[in-house]
Amino acid sequence: MEPDADLAALRRLGGFFVLRTGEPPPAPAPLPTLADAYADPDGIPAPTGPAGPADPPDPLSVRVRRVAAGIRAPEARVAASVAHLGLAARLWSAALGCAVLYGRVPGLDPCLLRWDPAGSAPDDLWLTRVRTVPANADTLAATVLLGHLEPLAAALRARYRLAPGLLRGNAASALAGAARQAERWARDEGRPETGERARELAARLLGHPLLAGAGTLGPGGFRRRSCCLYYRVPGGGVCGDCCFRRPPRSSARAGSG
Repeated sequence: MEPDADLAALRRLGGFFVLRTGEPPPAPAPLPTLADAYADPDGIPAPTGPAGPADPPDPLSVRVRRVAAGIRAPEARVAASVAHLGLAARLWSAALGCAVLYGRVPGLDPCLLRWDPAGSAPDDLWLTRVRTVPANADTLAATVLLGHLEPLAAALRARYRLAPGLLRGNAASALAGAARQAERWARDEGRPETGERARELAARLLGHPLLAGAGTLGPGGFRRRSCCLYYRVPGGGVCGDCCFRRPPRSSARAGSG
């Protein structure tokens, strides 16, 4: 089925799946694109602590600072990991939602996706031009993993020194979470074939070389082999798919990714 121009069917799956189309509402300054977020801001790393000097005015640093304030992150890398997880979840959800509902995936070129880094969660995304291709695991990997999560991870590693394993775990966790929500919706709506398609695509993607080894997918769901550091947020605890059963006492273990 060819997607409708405003991708309205995605709204049924929940806020993380919504992908706005067209230009964003007028603002004092144009919203940046995700390509802007992945760009190197003159090679200057972001500060490593919340009490340091102001971030450089690049979109990714603005987002991390926004997340840090919202969750009271004790250090910038914790907020950077949570920001990465949130954006990965949005991208996987939109792409996977289109794949299972329409059978097609929009070309999510980072230059065509506008983003409000100062907005609340889930991240607001506007796709300024909708062009689709048939959906399969390869096109999803090219669209999300290669097109977004690899350059995003590189930018975060450069600015916040996040471990590659942590970022890989975040990407896998976000994918598994999107598939789980799509399955839940499909079950509630009596559409088992849609849930099966989401499961199948997620399983194939979790075997991709860029995600392989990030966790295990079994009858009880997905469990990652790294920690996103959320337990370090005041009152945060551990996530449902965390490698830890309870918050670790040593931050060094979780930060190693």
